[in-house]
Amino acid sequence: MINPSNKAFDPDGLRISEKKGGHIYVWQAPVRVFHWINAAAIIILMVTGIYIGRPFVSAPIPEEASYNFLMGWVRIVHFVTAFIFTFNLVIRWYWVFAGNEYATSNLLRKDFWLGIFETLKSYLFLPNKKKHYIGHNPLAQLSYWLFIGVGSIIVIFTGFYMFLEPQPESTLGKLFSWVPYVFGNSFTIRSWHHIAAWGFMVFMIVHVYMAFREDWLQKNGTLSSIFTGYKHEQEHIEGGEIDKTKKQAN
Repeated sequence: MINPSNKAFDPDGLRISEKKGGHIYVWQAPVRVFHWINAAAIIILMVTGIYIGRPFVSAPIPEEASYNFLMGWVRIVHFVTAFIFTFNLVIRWYWVFAGNEYATSNLLRKDFWLGIFETLKSYLFLPNKKKHYIGHNPLAQLSYWLFIGVGSIIVIFTGFYMFLEPQPESTLGKLFSWVPYVFGNSFTIRSWHHIAAWGFMVFMIVHVYMAFREDWLQKNGTLSSIFTGYKHEQEHIEGGEIDKTKKQAN
């Protein structure tokens, strides 16, 4: 029987077969669901957002607007997806506190910032003292805080303000009436919205590349783990490194 108090395993304990297979349960179901909903939402929001700003497809029939509701449907998809994106983020913020240690992060630790420096040197193929991390390394965690955390907040607040700008006296309109005091006039708010949105695209490209890179170099099932939740860490279990690295994971 696996001792649940053993720090090498999940608090509930891993099955013996999982221990022998070197599998560590890292990404819980809410984290994986958030990941895929967030990815799909960002892609849909980008495509529809670009179309709203600069329509790249003409209506099929050059008739009166009420007969060709293409822009209207694109806007509806954009707005509905925005609500899904926001709700999904709220659930993820809750899971920062309710999830396992791989679902959270602590920016206030000294070793977190030292880990960023060493991880960056590792990525640049410079001599480094980068530790092995079961979850996200500190540099990856920081990127999530900046893009998924701060970036999402910017795009949500500016987006909802623009959505409600024609109804400033409505209940929701008043809820976001403070946005201009932080982000400036309507044009500046739109610019912030676009900057944050394109920041997501840069993040996604780098994120996908780094996931493939990690999977190829570490051979630990990084790519499959976002589907199954499990990473293959046989080498580090046998080397007795799990206790040390798990503390550093987040």
